[in-house]
Amino acid sequence: MIAAVGLLLLAGRPLVAEKRFHLDRPSEVVATLTAGCEACDWGQEGREAAVLVLSLDGKYSQHLFLSRGDLPVEYPVGLGSLGPGQHRLELHADRAASAPKAGKVTIDDIRFAFTPEDGHDHALLAFAPILYARPNTVGRFTDLPLVMWCERESTSGGSRLRYSVVFTNEDGGTPVDRLMATWGRVTDIEYVYSVELDGTGKVVAEELQGKDHKLLPFRGPHEGSHPLEWVVTDNNMVGDHGETTQRYALVPELADLADVSREAVMDAHPWTYRLSAQEARREGRVAADARPGSDRIPDPRRFATLEACGRVEDAALSFAIGAEADGGETRWYESDGGLPRFRVSRSGCFRSAVALPAEADGRLVALRLRAHTRLPQEGEAPLPPGTGRARLVRINKLFLLGEDDEPAENLFAWTGEADLAAEGPPLELALRARPKPGP
Repeated sequence: MIAAVGLLLLAGRPLVAEKRFHLDRPSEVVATLTAGCEACDWGQEGREAAVLVLSLDGKYSQHLFLSRGDLPVEYPVGLGSLGPGQHRLELHADRAASAPKAGKVTIDDIRFAFTPEDGHDHALLAFAPILYARPNTVGRFTDLPLVMWCERESTSGGSRLRYSVVFTNEDGGTPVDRLMATWGRVTDIEYVYSVELDGTGKVVAEELQGKDHKLLPFRGPHEGSHPLEWVVTDNNMVGDHGETTQRYALVPELADLADVSREAVMDAHPWTYRLSAQEARREGRVAADARPGSDRIPDPRRFATLEACGRVEDAALSFAIGAEADGGETRWYESDGGLPRFRVSRSGCFRSAVALPAEADGRLVALRLRAHTRLPQEGEAPLPPGTGRARLVRINKLFLLGEDDEPAENLFAWTGEADLAAEGPPLELALRARPKPGP
C-alpha cells in the first residue's frame, strides 16, 4: 500500500535534479539541498513557495517547500537509514502543490552526510520522527514545520531524547495576540515525541504529545527506527496514525536549553521569524489598529521582545517598556495590555513581547517587571490578591525585529536576584540603548 501511494506521489512530476551516492556501511543519511525559488515570497498569496517531491531509489521520500525566497539557501532533509551500496536521490517538481506564481526552481548543490551506527549522534538522527501533514494544510501554505531540535536527558538507566518542532504558525489554539504577550512569537513550538533508551540503546518507552496536550504512549508505525506521526489538530498536536500521505523529514539538531528559552532555537535560525511574520500578514492576523484581545497584532517589527529567567509561585509576570516622549516624560507600554490572561505564569526562562505604538518614537529608557497573583485553574477558587511571589535572576535579551523581520541586536542583559510580590512594587531597570521601533 505504502509503495503504491509513493508511486502516485511521483507520477507525472518532472525531474528537477538527481544525484547518486555510495554507502560503505549502514548509515543515517542527511541530504542538504542548496536551492532557491524564483519569484517566491512566503508572505504573498499566489507566490508562497515552490514544492518539490523527493524520491529515494525510486520511492517517495518526502515533500520539501522552498519557502525562503528566491536566493539559494540550505534545506537539510533526512533520508533515513540506508544500507551499503549505490543510492539515488531525485527531486521532482510538484507543480500542483506549488504556488501558481512561483517561478523556476534552482538547485545549486546537493551534498550528503553519513552517520554510521557507531557514529556520534547516530541515535539523535535515527529516532527523529517523520511528520505527516495535517489534512487541512495539504494544498495550502500554512503551519509549515520549519526546524526540529532534540534535547538529550540522562535517566537512571540510560537516556531520553525529546524532539520538538517549530511551525510557522498555528491555525488554532492560542490567539496570535496572546502568543506574542505570553511567548514572544507567532510561531508555534510543540514537543512531538520522546524515546527512552537503556544503557545499550534499546528502546524502553516512547511518548507523543496528543490532542489537548495530553502525553500519550506512542504505539504507531516506524520506518526503520523513525516513528511516523501525523499532525492532527489545528494547534499542531500529533497522533500515531492518520490518513495523509504528504510528509516531512526534518533533520534534528541537538539543543542545550539550560538558562535560555526554547525560542533560542529560533534565534539560531533567524529566518524563522521572517516566515512567521510573513504568514501572519498574509493570513490577516496583522492590523495597524490591533489591540490586546482583538486576536490580531500590530506589525511584528513594532514589538520589543524580552527573555528573562526566574521562578514563580502562584504568580504571573508582565513587563513594560518605558519610552521617553516629547517633554522628557516616560510613557509605559505594558505587555499584558491590562488583561490577566496575557501574563506569563511559568518558571524557567520565558519570553514575552509588547507592541510599541507609532508615538513611541523616542528613546527606550527603562524596563519594568511586575508580579501579579495568577489566575485560578479550572475548578479552583480565586487566590487572594497578594498571594503570588516571583524571583528574577536573569534577563538574557531585549530585542526588536529589523526591517527584514529578523531579530536585531540585543539591547539589554542583566544578572542579579530580585524578589517580586504580587501586586507589589515592580523591578525597574534603566536601559542604555536607544533603539527606535520599526514601522
